[in-house]
Amino acid sequence: MGASAIVGERVSKRYEIGRARQQHDTLRDAVSDAARRSAARLGGRLRRGPTEPSDLETLWALRDVSFEIKRGDLVGIVGNNGAGKSTLLKIISRITEPTSGRVGINGRVGSLLEVGTGFHPELTGRENVFLYASILGMRQTEITRRFDEIVEFADVTRFLDTPVKRYSSGMQVRLAFAVAAYLEPDILLVDEVLAVGDAAFQKKCLGRMGESATEGRTVVFVSHNMAVMKALCKRGMVLHGGQLTYDGTIDEAISRYLGNLEQMITIPVVKRTDRTGWDMVRVRQIRIRGGQRDGDVVTTGGPATFEFELAGQLPSTSCNFIILDDLGHPVTEFNSENPAPDDVFGSDAPTRFVCEIPELPLIAGRYRIDVELHAQGHLQDRLQSAAVFDVEQGVMGGRPVSGESGRGSMAVRHRWTRTADELSDVV
Repeated sequence: MGASAIVGERVSKRYEIGRARQQHDTLRDAVSDAARRSAARLGGRLRRGPTEPSDLETLWALRDVSFEIKRGDLVGIVGNNGAGKSTLLKIISRITEPTSGRVGINGRVGSLLEVGTGFHPELTGRENVFLYASILGMRQTEITRRFDEIVEFADVTRFLDTPVKRYSSGMQVRLAFAVAAYLEPDILLVDEVLAVGDAAFQKKCLGRMGESATEGRTVVFVSHNMAVMKALCKRGMVLHGGQLTYDGTIDEAISRYLGNLEQMITIPVVKRTDRTGWDMVRVRQIRIRGGQRDGDVVTTGGPATFEFELAGQLPSTSCNFIILDDLGHPVTEFNSENPAPDDVFGSDAPTRFVCEIPELPLIAGRYRIDVELHAQGHLQDRLQSAAVFDVEQGVMGGRPVSGESGRGSMAVRHRWTRTADELSDVV
């Protein structure tokens, strides 16, 4: 492979998704149906007729993706949810195998793909440092030599002998990143998990990844934060629908990715297929309103209302949404203080979450919204770039809002409601 760190040749990954099964009234019906399906599958190995459809649906997470990453490259992979970014990283890190094609690796790989990856919840932080580092292929002498630096970077000295199951997600990420980064892998793979940490820790991580690149190590980074991507990476790869649609400069990669997001926003929310979650309740419509002129213009310092209409009804549903700037940097986050009360359910009228902001302290510009619904302890619906809106220049306290004065706390009112009226001017 020479100077190449990673080479992918026509990499494809296929998953089989089970379709909804028929519900049975009796055990005899269930057993007979299972026997029929087994016989059909056995016969299907020899012949598959049009009257015997498969119970499985094919999803191509990746399809014919080819690329080459040189040693010392700092590469950002961007794409919307479901584009195949995480699947590609899992294939590179050998967590999963491709359906077809191959990925060649030249060097030792350290990966940080999910919160707590490689950790045992019953072991202490100290014990998990040695466990995770051993999984990465480090010798005990090497781990011992870098142990103090790892602990200092992660800032978990006080809790070092506490079981990891009592750590917050942020603490787990700090410790996992410190192990992966400070034990000097030749290739470092980092997924979106850094979003769990606070701003100070993210800055430390970005600095460390930058140092790794200057030392000749290869870093492959996945994030939805384009501001971070632009600051850290020189090269960008765009995945869309499981295919590599662009490989070149990070600026052009970001431009194409944002263009893809703009196209997704033009699709009505109810028809979007790039969502994740259990899907027992989902966002059906979104409306964003201002309070000046014709009522739909959002201005700095003016009132703004965000309305989310839900399809499906589950008690204790909560709604969270994040406002991001045009580069995908989170500006502020809103969470329903209380889940939807039971009295908003039980009729055919749609349930609606309304967030009212009397004075919106956002500077002029274009913003987008990512939204999540949770119910019964599970993520029900997550939609990236669910809506986009523009803020026009206004005033707060008699003076224009600047980039500094536009950041800070704001008064917010949340409420759940039920109405038979459809949202108009839907985003």
